[in-house]
This record gives sequence, structure tokens and C-alpha cells, in this order.
Amino acid sequence: MSRVFFREQLECVAIFWRIARRDGVVLGFTSHDRDLFFDGILHRSAPGITPSSIRRHADLTMDAAEMQGVLTHSTISEQDCAQGRYDGAQILVGLVDWENREDTALLYRGEIGAISMENGRFNAELRSAKAQLDRDPIPRTSPTCRASFCGPGCTLSAARFTHEARLAAIDPTENRVTFTGAPALDRMAGGSLCWLDGPQAGLRMEVIEAGAAGLMLDKAISESIMPGTRALLREGCDHRLETCHQRFTNAANFQGEPFLPGNDAITRYPTSSSA
Repeated sequence: MSRVFFREQLECVAIFWRIARRDGVVLGFTSHDRDLFFDGILHRSAPGITPSSIRRHADLTMDAAEMQGVLTHSTISEQDCAQGRYDGAQILVGLVDWENREDTALLYRGEIGAISMENGRFNAELRSAKAQLDRDPIPRTSPTCRASFCGPGCTLSAARFTHEARLAAIDPTENRVTFTGAPALDRMAGGSLCWLDGPQAGLRMEVIEAGAAGLMLDKAISESIMPGTRALLREGCDHRLETCHQRFTNAANFQGEPFLPGNDAITRYPTSSSA
């Protein structure tokens, strides 16, 4: 049903926000003084939302918007924001008729960029879909593989190198963990893990170092996590041609130029020993 908002002097209009995190959690908020349920999503009342102006351009200029206040809602914790659960989350901003909850209009679509803390409140920068135009579509040459491990271009199966394991021990001082049922430590160098349960369920962490003391992670581990917590461990790759050939037998899909002369080639000159 089409609807032109603000055509009349008095209308039953409220702003709504939807946040779709990368772990599948979807949260809805509204500036109305009561919760609103529509489109199959409960939008919780958050009258403290401070909607800034949304500037949309017909050309390729970046659409600008900022979200303030909504991140202070009780359903969003400071710890979740600090752990990166909302990094790259998809955002929808629109209008809804709070009386019939059927008439809606989309004002903005994008994703959460930088999140900053100011005066006890989180401010989130919003990036529109036009942000994709700022990315360089032409790959740069490199001696190592540019493809993500088990991603596009690599063609290897992610399921083949993903293992479910259980937490055996944690060292909070060095932010290290050890698992039972995990692959060999040398295979986890440069890998990642995703917690399946526990206080950090759904959170993805990168493996900085894999050694005899366990896996060092890039994000702080909750001290309340208990042994036996399940996680999916993804093996890593150092993106070298030798590794791609010897370990994965996948050199045909190597996305790099290991034999390309470096920038210092132009400074070389013939010598008597090179004759």
C-alpha cells in the first residue's frame, strides 16, 4: 500500500530502526512511546533516539547519516559493542504509521561503520551502499595469494577445514585458549574460531599465534567462559605458493604473482659477475 507521509498536518508517524548483525540477530527500535510489532519484528520503544538529518544524493556522492541514542538501549550492551558484534551490521531506517503499522517508507539503507564513545553514549557512523564505490575493483599484484582462504577464487571447501572442538583451558593473562578435538596447532596459524555457545556465542575471533601454549586470539576472551564450551575452528593459510601446492594441492587457483620481479628490479644493473 502506497503512502505519502507528512501530507497532513497531524499524522501517526514514528521512526523505526532495524539492526541486522552478522551473526543473524535482528533488533528493531522505534521512536514511538510503545513497542510496535510489524513486518514480523518487534520494534522496542526507544524514545531517546536522536535522528540526525539523512542526506541522500541522486549522483554518486556518499549518502550521509548518523545514529545516536539507539545504542544506549538496554538490549544493546557496551560489551557487545566493544567486542565488535555490531561491526558491519546492516541498518534500515524508515517511517511507520504507528496506528495501522502497515504503511511504511524506507529512508535509509546501509551498514554500521565506526562506533565511538562520547559522554557515555555510543555514536555509530552509517555507511550507505555507495561505500562500495570507494573500493578499488582492480586487484594489486602481490607475491602472496590475495584470495580469502576458502573464499571466492580459492575454491577450497570451508567445511573441509572447519572443526568443532571444546574448550579445554583458558589463559586470560595472555588471551590464549586450548581445545580438545582441535586440528594440529600448525594448521591453526592465521585461522579463526566462532563460539557456538557460552557468553560470547556467535562471536568470531582471529588466531594471532598458534603455539604449544595454545591459540592467542585477537579479541578479549570472557573470563566467565567455562571449559567444555563449543567452538568452530577454521584452519588458516599463510597465502604462500608453497603452502597452496604442498598442503592444499590448489596451486592452480593461486591468486598471486610469486615470480614477479619486485620494485627494486629497476635499480639493478649488470656487473662482471652477472655476465
